[in-house]
Amino acid sequence: MNTFDGNGAIEVARGERAIVIVPELPREAARRSAEARLEEAAGLAEAIGVVVAGGRVFRVRSVRPATLIGKGQAEEVAELAKAEEARLLIVDAALTPIQQKNLEDETGAKVIDRTGLILEIFGERAVTAEGRMQVELAHLDYQAGRLVRSWTHLERQRGGFGFLGGPGETQIEADRRLIRDRMARIRRELDQVKRTRSLHRDRRQRAPWPVIALVGYTNAGKSTLFNRLTGEAVFAENLLFATLDPTMRDIRLPGFDKVILSDTVGFVSDLPTELIAAFRATLEEVRSADLLVHVRNVAHPDSEAQREDVDDVLASLGLAEEGAPPRIEAWNKIDLLSGEARDRLLAEAQRRENVVPISAISGEGLDLLRERMAECLRSGEQVHEIRLPASAGDRIAWLHARGEVLDQTVKEDEVQLSVRLSPDNWARFQSMEPA
Repeated sequence: MNTFDGNGAIEVARGERAIVIVPELPREAARRSAEARLEEAAGLAEAIGVVVAGGRVFRVRSVRPATLIGKGQAEEVAELAKAEEARLLIVDAALTPIQQKNLEDETGAKVIDRTGLILEIFGERAVTAEGRMQVELAHLDYQAGRLVRSWTHLERQRGGFGFLGGPGETQIEADRRLIRDRMARIRRELDQVKRTRSLHRDRRQRAPWPVIALVGYTNAGKSTLFNRLTGEAVFAENLLFATLDPTMRDIRLPGFDKVILSDTVGFVSDLPTELIAAFRATLEEVRSADLLVHVRNVAHPDSEAQREDVDDVLASLGLAEEGAPPRIEAWNKIDLLSGEARDRLLAEAQRRENVVPISAISGEGLDLLRERMAECLRSGEQVHEIRLPASAGDRIAWLHARGEVLDQTVKEDEVQLSVRLSPDNWARFQSMEPA
C-alpha cells in the first residue's frame, strides 16, 4: 500500500528500487519510439533518487480495463520485480484508480503512473510558497478520484473545525469533502497570489525594460544558458525538471542597457493536465514576455518530438495566436555533435533566420544569440513624434531607456522627441498615466 505525505503525494523513498514499464497502446501517437519513452521515464524516476533496476516495453493489443496490460505481462512484471528486489512499479501511461490498485495487487509492488511520477518530482522540487501550493493543488486534483486510500491526515490540516459530518456519513464522503475544502482554500490563496503577480506584471510593463523568457523541454539546458547570460548560479544539473520556480535576472544586450531574462519551468510530453492547470498563473509570465527563446537540445535523438511538445504547451497558453510574442530557437548542445551531423545542423541553422546554434556549456554562439535577441526586440520599430511637458521627467527617461531617441528639442515648457519604438513599447507608453 502506498503512503502519503501531508500534501497528498505518494511518498517514494530515495534509493528505492523500481521497475519501469512502457505500454505501447493501440493507435498511440508515434512521436517517440518506445525505447525513447523508456529512457525518459527512467530519467524521471532517477530525478527523485529512485534506482531503476529494470525496464520493459509491452505492446498492448487491447487495453484491459482492470490492469491496462495483459495478465501474462503483469505476471512477467511481478517476476521481474521480485528478481530485482524492486518494491516500486512505474508505468509510463495514465492509469485509472482501479488499474493502479489491481496492478499493485497482481505485482505486489507500489504503482505510480506517469502523472503521479511527474507530480512527485514537482512536489520535491517546488521551492517557493506559490510553487508548493500549485503542486499541492495538482496532487489533490489527481488524488480526488483515488479515494481507495485513507485521507484522514487532511483533517489535521483543517485546524479542527469540529466534526466532519452528520450521522451516517461514510469515510469516503468525508475524505472527498476534505479534499474539496482543501482545494477551495488553496485556490483562494492562489487567486490572491495571482492578483499580486498581475500588479507586479503591470508595473513591469510600465518599466523601461523588455522581458525575455526562456522556454523549452526539460533538460534542454535553459538554466545553464541562463547562468551563462546572467553570471548567476541558478541550480542546473543534468536532471529532468532540475528547475521549477521561475527566476528573473538583469542582462545587457547590444543597444539595451537592461533586459529582464526569465528562466521558466521545463515542459515534458504528456504533461499532466492537473499541473498545466495549477501552474497556469506561473506560465502566464511567459505570455507577457516581449520575446520567447525556445532552448532545444539538438543533440537529443527526439529533438523534433520535444519541439512539438513545447509548441503544444505554448499553444495551450494562447502563444500560437496572432499577437503572441516573437520566438527564436536556440539550438543548444552543439558541442555534443561532430562530423557530418554537426555540419548538417549548422547549415540548416544558417538557412533559418529564427535559429541560433549555441553551446551553453562552452559559450559557442552566445554572442550571436545576444545580437539576435536584440534584433528581435527592435523588430517592427517605428519612429514616433512625441510632445511632453518638461516636467514629465519620468516619461522622458522611459523613452530614452526603452527606445532610440533620434532627436530631442526643448521649447519653453515643452519637450519634442523623435523616438524609434517597438509596437509593444509604443502601446505601453500610450497606457502610461501622465505624472
